Amino acid sequence: MFDTMIIGQICMDTNTDFDGCTEHRYGGAVLFSGHAAAAMTEGTVAVVPKCIPNGDIDATRAFSDCPNVHVFARSSRANTEMENVYFTADRERRRSRCLSVIDGYTPADIPEEETKVYHLAGLTAGDIPGELIRFCAERADVAVDVQCMMRRVLADRTLKLFDWEEKKEYLPYIHYLKTDAAEAETLTGTSDREEAAKMLYAWGAKEIMITHNTEVLVYDGKTMYRAPLHPRNLSGRTGRGDTTFAGYLICRQHTDIQEALNFAAALVSLKMETPGPFTGTREDVTQFMKEMGYWE
Repeated sequence: MFDTMIIGQICMDTNTDFDGCTEHRYGGAVLFSGHAAAAMTEGTVAVVPKCIPNGDIDATRAFSDCPNVHVFARSSRANTEMENVYFTADRERRRSRCLSVIDGYTPADIPEEETKVYHLAGLTAGDIPGELIRFCAERADVAVDVQCMMRRVLADRTLKLFDWEEKKEYLPYIHYLKTDAAEAETLTGTSDREEAAKMLYAWGAKEIMITHNTEVLVYDGKTMYRAPLHPRNLSGRTGRGDTTFAGYLICRQHTDIQEALNFAAALVSLKMETPGPFTGTREDVTQFMKEMGYWE
């Protein structure tokens, strides 16, 4: 029994920073989420990445520093390749292009092993078909990062958010829903994050997380929970939402919403201080929480 099974591709990222420096590295929601989940649990985590067999992406190697992560690699005729150009030091403004995409996931790609939560973490529309949400919901709680339902690749390979046309059909199957502020506004038509969370709950999702560069919000139909972000620098901004959501899903299995949210906010604050996925420990996060007053 895995604590979480994260379904989504590792991608090849080409990142050009605001100062003109360019780097090539692995990216993708599953990479950041898998490392965060592994660090926050004493149990085991499954990841199900798709890539070209024996190609440029070594899915097992990507998690070689996480001994409690089990990799169930799946074949695709293409890899997802992203090109990101950041215009500001805080990496809040960027232009992204998707040069190629994986074959979408199907029920046949899902391992038969049991999990407490299916975390669907694709990168673009088409990676995770709506029917896969229904399929997973018949087996365990489902968590969805809604970017993979909304972010479409245009003809010029740029990415643009569109409303999720099937949202009212599939939101009732989703226990944990994660959006950022821009996605929430596109889904609901309001820039008020609290109102957006209430609308998404009314449409069927059970716990709605909305991330922002200052805080993380969670709504469960009764209470609006919040936790601030306290990064001391932003050199590791990429992967912020993925880290937050994965940390929350692990902690939520053992504690209440506010405590899980505090852990997730502290985890991502600490992660944002270093590029790449989180490589610390739960004890590091606990110490950071004490220093930053999350328990005051």
